[in-house]
Amino acid sequence: MARKRVLFLCTHNSARSQMAEGYLRAVAGDHYEVASAGTVATHVHPLAVQVMHEIGIDLRPHTSKTLDAFAGQRWDYVITVCDNAAAACPLFPGATVQLHWSFPDPSQATGTAAERLQAFRRVRDAITARIRAWLVEQEQPLP
Repeated sequence: MARKRVLFLCTHNSARSQMAEGYLRAVAGDHYEVASAGTVATHVHPLAVQVMHEIGIDLRPHTSKTLDAFAGQRWDYVITVCDNAAAACPLFPGATVQLHWSFPDPSQATGTAAERLQAFRRVRDAITARIRAWLVEQEQPLP
């Protein structure tokens, strides 16, 4: 059986979409082909790499990509994880199902280094909880 294709979209493809891509691939990569992109490519945020490493997921090989890298491709699910991407891509060509999951941008957190790190952890935990709930909805076994 072919794996379903999931594309996570965010503005800069630096934190939220990268964390979602890494987590879904880690827990259900045998059922889903997963990618992420942004309306603008930047870099994978070091704190996103750090907080995902804390749960055993390595984002170091990830790169920030734009939507153009996936233009014309068919996707079973396109999931926007920030409000700006949802506004910029209200309909993504090639998406069978388009979903929107709004998460705050941890890269906009201010304060001490520890407070910024905690903001990334909160968003990571919210993303992982939402993906786990979605997998239950999809009747996928959870690890």
